[in-house]
Amino acid sequence: MSKDNDRALSMLSMACKAGKVKSGEFAVEKAVKENKAFLVIVASDASSATKEAYLVMCKNRNIPIVEYSSKTGLGKSIGKEFRAAVAVCDKGFSENIAERMNSYPRI
Repeated sequence: MSKDNDRALSMLSMACKAGKVKSGEFAVEKAVKENKAFLVIVASDASSATKEAYLVMCKNRNIPIVEYSSKTGLGKSIGKEFRAAVAVCDKGFSENIAERMNSYPRI
């Protein structure tokens, strides 16, 4: 993992500590549907069905979505065991995190 990767996950951790991250299937879906999410991050090892479901939800609401890290990596960064997806619910944090993920594929 490069320094940029560490910084992106560290920033995600800070956003979580500030109460600006939603994780878990229902919480992420709710944040997206209520237009509270500014960025959705889906783990690279999430299932195709999971990726497609979040892609459709986010695309319909013009919310950026990126494939990044693993379920374990995302989970560890927010103090959980594993997470397939997280929603960042703060514009500043989402821009900062997305900037550090620039070279990663949008899905």
